[in-house]
Amino acid sequence: MAVRLPRPHHHDVRIAVGGLLGGLFLYAVGLGVRPADEPIVLWPDSRVLLVPLVVMAVCELLRRTMPRTALLIGTAAVTADIFTRGSLATVLMFTDLVYTAVLYGPPATARRVPWITGLMTVAATVVPFAAWRVPEALLVGVGVGLVALAPAATGWIVRNHRDTAAAERLRAEQTALLAEIDRSQAVTAERARMARELHDMVANHLSAIAIHSTAALSLDDPRTSKDALGVIRENSVEGLAEMRRLIGILRDDSGDREPTAAPTLDGLEALAEGARTNGLDVTLDATHENRLPAPVELAAYRIVQESLTNALKHASPGRVAVTLAERDGSLAVRVTSPYGDRDGPRAPGSGAGLVGMRERVALLHGTFEAGPEDSSRGAVWTVRATLPITHGGTE
Repeated sequence: MAVRLPRPHHHDVRIAVGGLLGGLFLYAVGLGVRPADEPIVLWPDSRVLLVPLVVMAVCELLRRTMPRTALLIGTAAVTADIFTRGSLATVLMFTDLVYTAVLYGPPATARRVPWITGLMTVAATVVPFAAWRVPEALLVGVGVGLVALAPAATGWIVRNHRDTAAAERLRAEQTALLAEIDRSQAVTAERARMARELHDMVANHLSAIAIHSTAALSLDDPRTSKDALGVIRENSVEGLAEMRRLIGILRDDSGDREPTAAPTLDGLEALAEGARTNGLDVTLDATHENRLPAPVELAAYRIVQESLTNALKHASPGRVAVTLAERDGSLAVRVTSPYGDRDGPRAPGSGAGLVGMRERVALLHGTFEAGPEDSSRGAVWTVRATLPITHGGTE
Protein backbone atom coordinates (compact mmCIF):
# COMPACT_ATOMS: atom_id res chain seq x y z
CA MET A 1 0.00 0.00 0.00
CA ALA A 2 1.52 3.30 -1.10
CA VAL A 3 2.06 6.02 1.49
CA ARG A 4 0.48 9.31 0.45
CA LEU A 5 2.40 12.38 1.53
CA PRO A 6 0.43 15.45 2.53
CA ARG A 7 -0.01 18.08 -0.12
CA PRO A 8 2.60 20.83 0.36
CA HIS A 9 1.62 24.42 0.93
CA HIS A 10 1.97 26.63 -2.14
CA HIS A 11 4.47 28.88 -0.34
CA ASP A 12 6.58 25.82 0.50
CA VAL A 13 6.66 24.86 -3.18
CA ARG A 14 7.94 28.32 -4.07
CA ILE A 15 10.63 28.16 -1.38
CA ALA A 16 11.75 24.68 -2.48
CA VAL A 17 11.91 25.65 -6.16
CA GLY A 18 13.71 28.88 -5.33
CA GLY A 19 16.27 27.10 -3.14
CA LEU A 20 16.87 24.41 -5.76
CA LEU A 21 17.30 26.94 -8.58
CA GLY A 22 19.63 29.03 -6.41
CA GLY A 23 21.74 25.98 -5.63
CA LEU A 24 21.89 25.00 -9.28
CA PHE A 25 22.99 28.51 -10.20
CA LEU A 26 25.81 28.38 -7.64
CA TYR A 27 26.80 24.96 -8.98
CA ALA A 28 26.78 26.28 -12.55
CA VAL A 29 29.13 29.15 -11.72
CA GLY A 30 31.35 26.80 -9.73
CA LEU A 31 30.84 28.57 -6.39
CA GLY A 32 31.20 26.21 -3.41
CA VAL A 33 31.60 26.71 0.34
CA ARG A 34 34.94 24.84 0.58
CA PRO A 35 37.83 24.24 -1.81
CA ALA A 36 38.12 20.74 -3.24
CA ASP A 37 41.50 20.12 -1.60
CA GLU A 38 40.30 20.84 1.97
CA PRO A 39 40.87 17.79 4.23
CA ILE A 40 37.23 17.58 5.34
CA VAL A 41 36.03 17.18 1.77
CA LEU A 42 35.64 13.44 1.19
CA TRP A 43 33.84 13.77 -2.16
CA PRO A 44 35.62 16.47 -4.16
CA ASP A 45 33.50 15.81 -7.25
CA SER A 46 31.32 18.89 -7.52
CA ARG A 47 28.37 16.85 -8.80
CA VAL A 48 28.06 15.08 -5.45
CA LEU A 49 26.87 18.27 -3.75
CA LEU A 50 23.72 18.14 -5.89
CA VAL A 51 22.45 15.17 -3.86
CA PRO A 52 22.17 17.06 -0.51
CA LEU A 53 20.81 20.04 -2.44
CA VAL A 54 17.98 18.04 -4.02
CA VAL A 55 17.19 16.24 -0.75
CA MET A 56 17.04 19.59 1.07
CA ALA A 57 14.73 21.03 -1.59
CA VAL A 58 12.39 18.04 -1.13
CA CYS A 59 12.46 18.61 2.64
CA GLU A 60 11.37 22.19 2.05
CA LEU A 61 8.16 20.83 0.52
CA LEU A 62 7.38 19.29 3.95
CA ARG A 63 8.36 22.30 6.08
CA ARG A 64 4.76 22.98 7.23
CA THR A 65 3.02 19.63 6.86
CA MET A 66 5.77 17.39 8.36
CA PRO A 67 8.24 19.74 10.07
CA ARG A 68 9.91 17.14 12.32
CA THR A 69 10.46 14.66 9.50
CA ALA A 70 11.78 17.42 7.26
CA LEU A 71 14.23 18.56 9.96
CA LEU A 72 15.56 15.03 10.58
CA ILE A 73 16.12 14.33 6.88
CA GLY A 74 17.51 17.83 6.38
CA THR A 75 19.98 17.31 9.22
CA ALA A 76 21.29 14.19 7.50
CA ALA A 77 21.51 16.06 4.19
CA VAL A 78 23.40 19.04 5.64
CA THR A 79 25.76 16.65 7.45
CA ALA A 80 26.51 14.92 4.15
CA ASP A 81 26.96 18.34 2.55
CA ILE A 82 29.78 19.07 5.00
CA PHE A 83 31.88 16.35 3.39
CA THR A 84 31.41 17.77 -0.12
CA ARG A 85 32.47 21.10 -1.53
CA GLY A 86 29.19 22.34 -0.04
CA SER A 87 26.42 24.60 -1.28
CA LEU A 88 25.32 27.81 0.36
CA ALA A 89 21.74 27.12 -0.80
CA THR A 90 21.72 23.82 1.10
CA VAL A 91 22.84 25.53 4.30
CA LEU A 92 20.27 28.33 3.94
CA MET A 93 17.45 25.84 3.36
CA PHE A 94 18.55 23.92 6.46
CA THR A 95 18.28 27.07 8.59
CA ASP A 96 14.74 27.47 7.27
CA LEU A 97 13.92 23.87 8.29
CA VAL A 98 15.16 24.55 11.83
CA TYR A 99 13.06 27.72 11.98
CA THR A 100 9.87 26.04 10.69
CA ALA A 101 10.32 22.98 12.93
CA VAL A 102 10.09 25.29 15.95
CA LEU A 103 7.36 27.46 14.47
CA TYR A 104 5.03 24.82 13.02
CA GLY A 105 6.06 21.67 14.87
CA PRO A 106 4.38 20.16 17.94
CA PRO A 107 4.95 21.94 21.28
CA ALA A 108 7.45 19.28 22.38
CA THR A 109 9.55 19.84 19.25
CA ALA A 110 9.33 23.60 19.66
CA ARG A 111 10.73 23.29 23.19
CA ARG A 112 13.47 20.75 22.43
CA VAL A 113 15.00 22.11 19.23
CA PRO A 114 16.30 25.39 20.80
CA TRP A 115 17.86 23.41 23.66
CA ILE A 116 19.48 20.89 21.31
CA THR A 117 20.85 23.56 18.98
CA GLY A 118 22.06 25.54 21.98
CA LEU A 119 24.00 22.53 23.30
CA MET A 120 25.38 21.90 19.81
CA THR A 121 26.59 25.50 19.63
CA VAL A 122 28.28 25.27 23.01
CA ALA A 123 29.93 21.97 22.07
CA ALA A 124 31.06 23.35 18.69
CA THR A 125 32.62 26.29 20.50
CA VAL A 126 34.33 24.49 23.40
CA VAL A 127 35.58 21.28 21.75
CA PRO A 128 37.47 22.81 18.78
CA PHE A 129 38.98 25.50 20.97
CA ALA A 130 40.09 22.92 23.52
CA ALA A 131 41.55 20.73 20.78
CA TRP A 132 43.32 23.38 18.65
CA ARG A 133 43.98 26.16 21.19
CA VAL A 134 43.64 28.89 18.58
CA PRO A 135 41.11 31.73 18.52
CA GLU A 136 40.00 30.78 15.03
CA ALA A 137 38.50 27.59 16.49
CA LEU A 138 35.76 29.71 18.01
CA LEU A 139 34.47 30.41 14.53
CA VAL A 140 33.18 26.83 14.37
CA GLY A 141 30.82 27.56 17.24
CA VAL A 142 29.82 30.86 15.61
CA GLY A 143 28.97 29.02 12.38
CA VAL A 144 26.89 26.39 14.18
CA GLY A 145 25.13 29.11 16.14
CA LEU A 146 24.23 31.01 12.97
CA VAL A 147 23.07 27.90 11.14
CA ALA A 148 21.19 26.12 13.97
CA LEU A 149 20.68 28.17 17.16
CA ALA A 150 19.76 31.51 15.58
CA PRO A 151 16.87 30.16 13.43
CA ALA A 152 15.65 28.00 16.33
CA ALA A 153 15.58 31.01 18.67
CA THR A 154 13.87 33.12 16.00
CA GLY A 155 11.23 30.43 15.49
CA TRP A 156 10.63 30.23 19.25
CA ILE A 157 10.15 34.01 19.51
CA VAL A 158 7.80 34.14 16.53
CA ARG A 159 5.82 31.16 17.86
CA ASN A 160 5.40 32.82 21.26
CA HIS A 161 4.17 36.01 19.61
CA ARG A 162 1.78 34.03 17.44
CA ASP A 163 0.40 32.06 20.40
CA THR A 164 0.04 35.24 22.44
CA ALA A 165 -1.80 36.95 19.60
CA ALA A 166 -4.11 33.94 19.22
CA ALA A 167 -4.81 33.91 22.96
CA GLU A 168 -5.55 37.65 22.94
CA ARG A 169 -7.82 37.26 19.95
CA LEU A 170 -9.68 34.43 21.68
CA ARG A 171 -9.95 36.50 24.84
CA ALA A 172 -11.32 39.43 22.84
CA GLU A 173 -13.89 37.17 21.18
CA GLN A 174 -14.93 35.75 24.55
CA THR A 175 -15.20 39.26 25.99
CA ALA A 176 -17.35 40.33 23.05
CA LEU A 177 -19.51 37.23 23.48
CA LEU A 178 -19.95 37.87 27.20
CA ALA A 179 -20.81 41.50 26.48
CA GLU A 180 -23.43 40.40 23.97
CA ILE A 181 -24.85 37.91 26.47
CA ASP A 182 -24.99 40.63 29.14
CA ARG A 183 -26.67 42.98 26.69
CA SER A 184 -29.24 40.35 25.71
CA GLN A 185 -29.94 39.56 29.35
CA ALA A 186 -30.28 43.26 30.15
CA VAL A 187 -32.71 43.73 27.25
CA THR A 188 -34.71 40.68 28.34
CA ALA A 189 -34.83 41.87 31.94
CA GLU A 190 -35.90 45.36 30.85
CA ARG A 191 -38.62 43.96 28.61
CA ALA A 192 -39.89 41.79 31.47
CA ARG A 193 -39.90 44.82 33.80
CA MET A 194 -41.78 46.90 31.23
CA ALA A 195 -44.28 44.07 30.73
CA ARG A 196 -44.89 43.87 34.49
CA GLU A 197 -45.35 47.63 34.79
CA LEU A 198 -47.69 47.79 31.79
CA HIS A 199 -49.75 44.86 33.04
CA ASP A 200 -50.02 46.15 36.60
CA MET A 201 -50.84 49.71 35.55
CA VAL A 202 -53.51 48.93 32.95
CA ALA A 203 -54.95 45.48 33.72
CA ASN A 204 -56.98 46.67 36.71
CA HIS A 205 -58.76 49.39 34.73
CA LEU A 206 -59.34 47.21 31.66
CA SER A 207 -60.72 44.39 33.83
CA ALA A 208 -63.21 46.78 35.44
CA ILE A 209 -64.21 48.08 32.01
CA ALA A 210 -64.74 44.54 30.69
CA ILE A 211 -66.82 43.44 33.66
CA HIS A 212 -69.05 46.54 33.82
CA SER A 213 -69.56 46.64 30.05
CA THR A 214 -70.63 42.97 30.17
CA ALA A 215 -73.05 43.75 32.99
CA ALA A 216 -74.47 46.74 31.10
CA LEU A 217 -75.04 44.63 28.01
CA SER A 218 -76.65 41.75 29.91
CA LEU A 219 -79.10 43.84 32.02
CA ASP A 220 -81.96 45.75 30.46
CA ASP A 221 -81.98 48.42 33.18
CA PRO A 222 -81.23 52.05 32.20
CA ARG A 223 -80.15 52.94 35.75
CA THR A 224 -77.70 50.02 35.95
CA SER A 225 -76.39 50.77 32.47
CA LYS A 226 -75.80 54.41 33.39
CA ASP A 227 -73.90 53.48 36.55
CA ALA A 228 -71.83 50.95 34.58
CA LEU A 229 -71.02 53.55 31.94
CA GLY A 230 -69.87 55.94 34.69
CA VAL A 231 -67.52 53.31 36.10
CA ILE A 232 -66.31 52.47 32.58
CA ARG A 233 -65.56 56.12 31.85
CA GLU A 234 -63.71 56.59 35.15
CA ASN A 235 -61.55 53.52 34.60
CA SER A 236 -60.92 54.52 30.99
CA VAL A 237 -59.66 57.95 32.01
CA GLU A 238 -57.45 56.51 34.75
CA GLY A 239 -56.11 53.82 32.41
CA LEU A 240 -55.26 56.42 29.77
CA ALA A 241 -53.46 58.52 32.35
CA GLU A 242 -51.41 55.53 33.44
CA MET A 243 -50.58 54.74 29.81
CA ARG A 244 -49.48 58.33 29.17
CA ARG A 245 -47.17 58.23 32.18
CA LEU A 246 -45.62 54.96 31.04
CA ILE A 247 -45.17 56.16 27.45
CA GLY A 248 -43.59 59.36 28.75
CA ILE A 249 -41.09 57.34 30.76
CA LEU A 250 -40.24 55.14 27.75
CA ARG A 251 -39.68 58.19 25.54
CA ASP A 252 -37.56 60.00 28.12
CA ASP A 253 -33.91 59.14 27.41
CA SER A 254 -32.43 61.41 30.07
CA GLY A 255 -32.52 58.66 32.69
CA ASP A 256 -33.68 61.15 35.33
CA ARG A 257 -37.12 59.67 35.90
CA GLU A 258 -37.94 56.50 37.76
CA PRO A 259 -40.48 54.02 36.40
CA THR A 260 -43.92 55.50 37.20
CA ALA A 261 -43.50 57.88 40.03
CA ALA A 262 -43.05 54.85 42.23
CA PRO A 263 -46.37 54.08 43.96
CA THR A 264 -46.04 53.72 47.73
CA LEU A 265 -48.05 52.05 50.46
CA ASP A 266 -49.68 55.40 51.17
CA GLY A 267 -51.66 54.86 47.98
CA LEU A 268 -53.20 51.58 49.13
CA GLU A 269 -56.28 53.29 50.54
CA ALA A 270 -56.97 54.96 47.21
CA LEU A 271 -56.39 51.61 45.51
CA ALA A 272 -58.88 49.91 47.84
CA GLU A 273 -61.39 52.71 47.31
CA GLY A 274 -61.14 52.24 43.53
CA ALA A 275 -61.77 48.51 43.97
CA ARG A 276 -64.85 49.31 46.08
CA THR A 277 -66.08 51.56 43.28
CA ASN A 278 -65.74 48.63 40.91
CA GLY A 279 -67.94 46.51 43.18
CA LEU A 280 -65.53 44.73 45.53
CA ASP A 281 -66.04 44.57 49.30
CA VAL A 282 -62.46 45.38 50.37
CA THR A 283 -61.01 45.67 53.86
CA LEU A 284 -57.51 47.07 54.28
CA ASP A 285 -55.21 46.57 57.27
CA ALA A 286 -51.75 48.00 56.54
CA THR A 287 -49.41 48.58 59.47
CA HIS A 288 -45.69 49.33 59.26
CA GLU A 289 -43.62 51.42 61.61
CA ASN A 290 -40.72 52.60 59.48
CA ARG A 291 -40.32 53.99 56.02
CA LEU A 292 -39.72 51.01 53.73
CA PRO A 293 -37.28 50.87 50.80
CA ALA A 294 -38.82 52.06 47.53
CA PRO A 295 -38.48 48.66 45.76
CA VAL A 296 -40.28 46.94 48.63
CA GLU A 297 -43.12 49.49 48.67
CA LEU A 298 -43.50 49.29 44.88
CA ALA A 299 -43.58 45.47 44.92
CA ALA A 300 -46.11 45.38 47.77
CA TYR A 301 -48.32 47.95 46.03
CA ARG A 302 -48.26 46.03 42.75
CA ILE A 303 -49.00 42.71 44.48
CA VAL A 304 -52.06 44.20 46.19
CA GLN A 305 -53.13 45.88 42.95
CA GLU A 306 -52.87 42.68 40.94
CA SER A 307 -54.60 40.65 43.67
CA LEU A 308 -57.54 43.07 43.65
CA THR A 309 -57.64 42.88 39.85
CA ASN A 310 -57.78 39.09 39.99
CA ALA A 311 -60.49 39.25 42.66
CA LEU A 312 -62.50 41.60 40.45
CA LYS A 313 -62.18 39.21 37.52
CA HIS A 314 -62.54 35.83 39.19
CA ALA A 315 -63.67 36.02 42.85
CA SER A 316 -67.11 35.03 44.06
CA PRO A 317 -69.21 37.61 45.92
CA GLY A 318 -67.82 38.29 49.37
CA ARG A 319 -65.20 40.17 51.31
CA VAL A 320 -61.67 40.71 50.02
CA ALA A 321 -59.21 41.16 52.89
CA VAL A 322 -55.86 42.92 52.38
CA THR A 323 -53.33 42.71 55.21
CA LEU A 324 -49.81 44.13 55.37
CA ALA A 325 -47.60 43.76 58.43
CA GLU A 326 -43.94 44.38 59.14
CA ARG A 327 -42.23 41.69 61.23
CA ASP A 328 -38.83 40.05 61.58
CA GLY A 329 -37.16 42.38 59.08
CA SER A 330 -39.65 41.72 56.29
CA LEU A 331 -43.00 42.93 55.01
CA ALA A 332 -45.73 40.27 54.90
CA VAL A 333 -48.49 40.82 52.33
CA ARG A 334 -51.67 38.72 52.42
CA VAL A 335 -54.75 39.08 50.23
CA THR A 336 -57.72 36.70 50.50
CA SER A 337 -60.83 36.62 48.31
CA PRO A 338 -63.80 34.22 48.06
CA TYR A 339 -63.03 31.18 45.90
CA GLY A 340 -65.66 29.31 43.94
CA ASP A 341 -67.98 29.48 40.96
CA ARG A 342 -68.96 32.97 39.93
CA ASP A 343 -72.43 33.77 38.59
CA GLY A 344 -71.78 37.30 37.34
CA PRO A 345 -69.76 38.48 34.34
CA ARG A 346 -66.11 37.43 34.17
CA ALA A 347 -63.09 38.96 32.47
CA PRO A 348 -60.61 36.70 30.70
CA GLY A 349 -57.24 36.15 32.34
CA SER A 350 -53.87 35.19 30.84
CA GLY A 351 -51.99 34.17 33.98
CA ALA A 352 -49.47 36.98 33.48
CA GLY A 353 -50.50 38.57 36.77
CA LEU A 354 -49.31 35.66 38.92
CA VAL A 355 -46.10 35.43 36.89
CA GLY A 356 -45.46 39.14 37.39
CA MET A 357 -46.05 38.96 41.15
CA ARG A 358 -43.75 35.96 41.46
CA GLU A 359 -41.02 37.76 39.48
CA ARG A 360 -41.27 40.88 41.64
CA VAL A 361 -40.89 38.86 44.81
CA ALA A 362 -38.00 36.83 43.36
CA LEU A 363 -36.13 40.03 42.48
CA LEU A 364 -36.28 40.99 46.16
CA HIS A 365 -35.28 37.46 47.26
CA GLY A 366 -38.58 36.97 49.03
CA THR A 367 -41.16 34.18 49.05
CA PHE A 368 -44.49 34.00 47.19
CA GLU A 369 -47.47 31.65 47.35
CA ALA A 370 -50.88 31.79 45.70
CA GLY A 371 -53.67 29.24 45.69
CA PRO A 372 -56.96 28.12 47.23
CA GLU A 373 -57.26 27.14 50.90
CA ASP A 374 -59.95 26.58 53.53
CA SER A 375 -60.82 29.18 56.16
CA SER A 376 -63.59 30.06 58.58
CA ARG A 377 -65.30 31.89 55.71
CA GLY A 378 -65.14 28.84 53.47
CA ALA A 379 -62.89 28.37 50.46
CA VAL A 380 -60.74 31.41 49.73
CA TRP A 381 -58.02 32.27 47.26
CA THR A 382 -54.96 33.48 49.16
CA VAL A 383 -51.96 35.42 47.93
CA ARG A 384 -49.00 35.52 50.33
CA ALA A 385 -45.75 37.37 49.80
CA THR A 386 -42.85 38.00 52.16
CA LEU A 387 -40.55 40.84 51.10
CA PRO A 388 -37.19 41.28 52.91
CA ILE A 389 -36.63 44.87 54.03
CA THR A 390 -32.97 44.93 54.96
CA HIS A 391 -31.57 43.40 51.73
CA GLY A 392 -32.67 42.35 48.25
CA GLY A 393 -32.63 43.32 44.65
CA THR A 394 -34.12 46.31 42.89
CA GLU A 395 -36.68 46.61 40.18
